[in-house]
This record gives sequence, C-alpha cells and structure tokens, in this order.
Amino acid sequence: MNPDVEQGYRLHCVLSNLNWIETAGLDDADQERNEAARILLQNVSLLSHPQHSGDVDTQVES
Repeated sequence: MNPDVEQGYRLHCVLSNLNWIETAGLDDADQERNEAARILLQNVSLLSHPQHSGDVDTQVES
C-alpha cells in the first residue's frame, strides 16, 4: 500500500474511533483529552512533511 494512503487510512480510523467514544460517561479531564485529540487529528495534513536535515539515517519499511 502507498505509504501516504496508509497514513491517511490510519488517521481516518483513529479519528473515527475518537468520534464514536461516548463522552458522557467520561470524567471532565478525559472529555477534554478526547476533544483535544480530535481537534489535533482534524488539523493534520499529509501534504506537510517536516524538512529532513539529512543528519539522521532513516529507512522506510514497506
């Protein structure tokens, strides 16, 4: 699977799971964490990648 498609799929799954959590049964701190996580995930863009400095050896597993 294309790595960008796989990352997008994983983000979609996590966001879907967070949306399905019944927050009424959670305490206030957990409700805030859930909301913060949903907002952060909604703002993720797969088109923006951090600049690679070249200082670290990285390998992508496929």
